[in-house]
Amino acid sequence: MTLSQQLLTIALCAAATLLTRFLPFWLFSSGRPVPEPVHYLGRALPPAIFGMLLVYCLRNVELFSGSHGIPEAAALLVTAGLHLWKRQTLLSVAGGTLCYVLLVQYVFV
Repeated sequence: MTLSQQLLTIALCAAATLLTRFLPFWLFSSGRPVPEPVHYLGRALPPAIFGMLLVYCLRNVELFSGSHGIPEAAALLVTAGLHLWKRQTLLSVAGGTLCYVLLVQYVFV
């Protein structure tokens, strides 16, 4: 890819991201009510996305070889525990990630 193609690609990706972020605010800022399907998606999509992320992260865990999934299970428990305790997504994700990295790097070498 040439430099101009790279810059064009970055610009298009940035524009698409901005459009998808600002479009709901532009559509619903006029004072009209938000449609019920949009409310439903706002309630249903976050848990579905986290479920897919969980399946994606655990898809290659080998229970019968290597570390037997212990680092993954510990990180999952730390993430869930922190979230139930503090209800702060950033803290939960960071704590679980830190737990996993430390276990993989220093315990299950």
